[in-house]
Amino acid sequence: MNAHTKSCLAQKLSHYAELDEASLESIARFEREEKDFAKNDEVYQEGDQNIHLYVVKKGWLYSYADLKDGRRQIVEIHHPGDIVGFPDIAFTERTTVLRAAEDVRLCPFPKKDLDEVFKRAPQLAALLFALAVRNQVIMIDFLRAIGRMSARERIAYLLLDLQARLRITNTTMTTTFRLPLNQTEISDVLGLTNVYVSRSFTALEKDGLIRRSNGSVEILEEDRMKRICDFSDRHTKLDTSWFPDGTPVEA
Repeated sequence: MNAHTKSCLAQKLSHYAELDEASLESIARFEREEKDFAKNDEVYQEGDQNIHLYVVKKGWLYSYADLKDGRRQIVEIHHPGDIVGFPDIAFTERTTVLRAAEDVRLCPFPKKDLDEVFKRAPQLAALLFALAVRNQVIMIDFLRAIGRMSARERIAYLLLDLQARLRITNTTMTTTFRLPLNQTEISDVLGLTNVYVSRSFTALEKDGLIRRSNGSVEILEEDRMKRICDFSDRHTKLDTSWFPDGTPVEA
């Protein structure tokens, strides 16, 4: 097994396109340094200077924003294979806080290194761009869910979305996955109280839709769950027909 096949990022991106050598070399540069953070560590704060992006190698994190009265909104959950920081790419300062939901390993790389990707690896540049703009559609779907759906529907939507994402980098995964988020964190993702999160999980279990055990969730009735919350999987497929041929741009 070579270094590329061990990369969660390379595995995730290879799901959408066969990566050329320039793309693989760029990914290797992204992952040349590693840094560990413990559970509940805050990797950066809102307002910090925006210098690095991060490849997630191990563990779950989330980005959140605080209101002045102390309430919190979790705006994105991050898994192995994700690149953290693209929403802030146009700004010199961080707009959210990045917090570790469990022990994690990140690969920091300078934002300025992206210029080499655009010059030397146009296929990778196109893929990263496509994923970034796709995430805008995913965010619209999620806003619709938390803005218009019941608590039970929101929980169902979140679980289906997490499952679809995790399947990209774990091709052997079936219907069971770890959920290393506590009840308060799930509440802050969905804009619900802890009581509603607890009741909704219980309702989904009683309906025979999910099963929970030792920090994991099993989705028992995936198609039925999708009908309940009108879930569309935006993660599995990506239109790559317009991608460049991979020829580097001459300096």
